[in-house]
This record gives sequence, C-alpha cells and structure tokens, in this order.
Amino acid sequence: MTPQIFLRATRKTVTVAAAALLAGAFASQSFAQTAPAPSAPVATPRANSAQPLAAGPASVADLADGLLGAVVNISTSQTVKGTEGPGAVPMPQLPEGSPFQDFFDDFFKDRGGDKDGGGGSQKVQSLGSGFVVDAEQGIVVTNNHVIADADDIEVNFSDGVTLKAELVGTDTKTDIAVLKVDAKKHKLTAVKFGDSNKMRIGDWVMAIGNPFGLGGTVTVGIISARNRDINSGPYDDFIQTDAAINRGNSGGPLFNMYGEVIGINTAIISPSGGSIGIGFSIPAQLAAGVVDQLREFGETRRGWLGVRIQPVTDDIAESLGMKTSKGALVAGIIKGGPVDNGTVQPGDVIIKFDGKDVEEMRDLPRAVAESPVGKAVDVVIVRKGVEQTVKVTLGRLEDGEKLAGNEEGSGDEQGDDEGNGGEVATASVLGMSIGELNDETRSKFGIAADVSGVVVTEVAKDSAAAERGIQAGEVITEIAQESVASPKDVMDRIGALKEQGRKNALLMLASKTGELRFVTIRMD
Repeated sequence: MTPQIFLRATRKTVTVAAAALLAGAFASQSFAQTAPAPSAPVATPRANSAQPLAAGPASVADLADGLLGAVVNISTSQTVKGTEGPGAVPMPQLPEGSPFQDFFDDFFKDRGGDKDGGGGSQKVQSLGSGFVVDAEQGIVVTNNHVIADADDIEVNFSDGVTLKAELVGTDTKTDIAVLKVDAKKHKLTAVKFGDSNKMRIGDWVMAIGNPFGLGGTVTVGIISARNRDINSGPYDDFIQTDAAINRGNSGGPLFNMYGEVIGINTAIISPSGGSIGIGFSIPAQLAAGVVDQLREFGETRRGWLGVRIQPVTDDIAESLGMKTSKGALVAGIIKGGPVDNGTVQPGDVIIKFDGKDVEEMRDLPRAVAESPVGKAVDVVIVRKGVEQTVKVTLGRLEDGEKLAGNEEGSGDEQGDDEGNGGEVATASVLGMSIGELNDETRSKFGIAADVSGVVVTEVAKDSAAAERGIQAGEVITEIAQESVASPKDVMDRIGALKEQGRKNALLMLASKTGELRFVTIRMD
C-alpha cells in the first residue's frame, strides 16, 4: 500500500504519491534534494522552451515531447514473509501493473491469504517514477520511499528498454535516492535542474510520471503555493501544485516551461488516495546539494551548529524586549558541539545565519544543513536585548546526532525516592512552589548532579505555571536571562520585571536530566 502521512492538526491525509501499487510492500516517506547539471545529452524541448507563456501555453505538446525520454519508470521487487494459518485465502493472480492490485492487497492482507494461496515468502513489486540527470554516467534521481528495502531495482525507459539499477545513495531526511544504470547499454537523455527560487505562485508547471503504473503521463498546472511545511521531515519546504500527481508519480520531475526540473514530486493530500489538486514537490534548490553529496560520498554531509532551538512566540519576544517575534530561541547547547565553547548560549535568539535571515525557527535547520561542514560562518544573535555577531565553525550533523543521542542518555538518574527526610523550605510565585536545590531535593525528584537553579516542588492547578506545562521536579535556571540560585533570587527577579512593566516572565527550565527549554508565564 502507499504510505500515508496524517496531518493531525487538520485531520487530512498526506499520501506519499507513491512508489505504490505495492503488492503488499510499503515505501517510507521523506523529502528530496538535487544533482549537478548533466554533462551529456540533455533533453531539448522545442517550441515552449524558448520563453514561458504568462497566459498559459496553447499546447505543451512540443515541450512534453522533448522531455518524455528523460523521465523513467522505477520498478522494484522485494521478498516479504507471507501470511499463513487456517484462515488463509488465496489471492487472485493478476497481471503485472494491474490497477486492481492495491484493491486485492487491502482486501486479503487481513484475511491471512497471499497470492500463492499459502504462507511463506512471496515476491512483491512496487512502481514509481524518476528522471535522468547525467546521461554519460547513467545517473537517475527518484524518491527514497520508491526504492526503500528493495532487493532489485529496474529502470524502464519510454522506448521500452529496461536496465538494472544499482543504488548510489539515499537520504531519508529529504526522501531522495540516487541510482545508476549502465549508460553503455542504452543511449540516455538527461534533464537539468532549474532555479526553483525563481518560480512564483501562478507560474505554469508540468509533471511527468508513472501514475498507477500506466507509464509516461503528462499533467499540467500551476504553482499554488511555496514553502509548505507538511510535517514530513526537518527540512520541509515544499512547492505546492495543482498539476495532477497520483500514486506512482513519486520521484518524478516537476518542470517549468523551459523544460527544467524545478521540483521532485513526492506527496499529495487526499482523502481517497487520488489527486484532488494538492500535490507537493521538493524544490530543486533544496534537492541539488543532496544529490551532489550522494553522488560524491554515497551519503549526506550536512552542517551542524550544535544547538537545541524553539520558536520565538509573541510572549517570548515581549519578555526579551524584542519588537517582533522572529528568529530561533536557543534552548540548549549540545556538549562537544561547535558552540559548546560559549560562543552561543542558551537564551540567545538567532536572527541571521551566514547572511540569511531567520524569520522563524524552521529556517535555521535548513540553512545550517545546506552549509558545508567546516565552514566558518557569521551568526547574528540577540543576547539580553543586544544584537551581536559571532563566528562559528560548523561541525557535521551526522556526528552531532551521535553526540546528542549520548547526551540524552546521560545525566545522574537518581530515581524518585520520596522517602528521604522532611519538608523542603519553599516560596510561592506564579502558581508554583519553589525550593532550594540541595541533596535532599535532588534525591526526591531524581535531579542530575550537574543541574543547578531553583527546583519547582509543586504547581497549582489552573495556575499560569500549569497552563505552560511546568511540572514539579523541573528546575528554574534563569529568569529573563539572569541566573537564579535561590527562591529569593526568583522572587526578586519577578518583582523587578513587574516594576519594569513586563507582562510576561521568560523562564529557562531544566529537566531532571538537564535538558533545557524556555517558557513564558503571565505575571498578572
């Protein structure tokens, strides 16, 4: 079956525009990224390639004719364990690529049957799309979920030729895969990536792919929106189009009217699994770097800053004295990371990275990931109301993920022994009871030895603190970017903020293992 992403916020289904027609297998979803411009035979679309037609082309026949040869069908197969048991029902034999395949897969999968009428292993097939980006080297780009877990991959060309493909590399974070076929066995035609940043809402686009295993199919539409985040991965920045994209279109190209690839078709929103005019394509500008790295290294090598971040809400911006809520708030620093030397600190707001504005939190991970490992970059931060620029040398994300994983498992876990001693002297503020962080409270709440600050011992129901999800056992380490070490420090700092006319207090909280986060609390 075609894998699906559920957008719980809207209760709509995002279906990976599948490598589907899966006869019982599945494909994993993600995003994508791009490749270098091909050096040999490049598709040369006629007529419409000279100049895009603002009013819409009278016909795209010449454009499509010059591009179809570079778009391929991807066919994969894998062996999966069949189902067996007394309720097993034989599945009808169907011709390869039958449009009824998915129906019978759904019908029989919960009835214990397989297409051979018994248990054991069976061969399943999946179909998707792709396109050639280098004719001399035989390089083909598709989605990772199209070829995920495949035992065999075949590339089918528009003239009927089929070639075996080997996997060069994949990137699950962007749902991109790079394949290689033997270019000596068949004369290939390639297409090149265009500049997706130049595409505007309303521009005409063309999608070519292999929907439902039907083979080369052309659809036309416009760019409906840009910069879409559908919560499918850390670098979501999709182009939305109303050009029909269906199951089997995954991995296929989205062209501009110059015949350049400006997107890789990846996902759709659909209650039924078919196109309703809401499709998503990975922008070529994002894809290009990933494809380059997969070709060169067989893996991605992304830049890494080594910070944990959270959004700058209106409340946080107000509490920090910022005029607008923009940037990414640094909630924590990864030990051993590029900024573990104090260059960037918790509480800093990153508003610009290497010359690129960080308007919202999600802008930062993309900008950092697209930067070369080892590059020295300027990072503009706001610290205690003052804007300043710091220099940072980037690490490698793949190494950083290991450090972050180790850090999550660290910390002096001391359990939740609540039988040690008497009551802790506390104060009350903003719906919280707070106390000194000493051996007794560390033991009571299981707080790691390297966490410092003032412990929250109780949170009143329906209080401002409860609204923000603050829990007993968390530790207040800073208020309005000033360290606190005792309940008196907390009371004094809150009092000072009220005197300044502040409506909210910005608290930096540490979990019992030391993970940091920021919350704002109303002080009215």
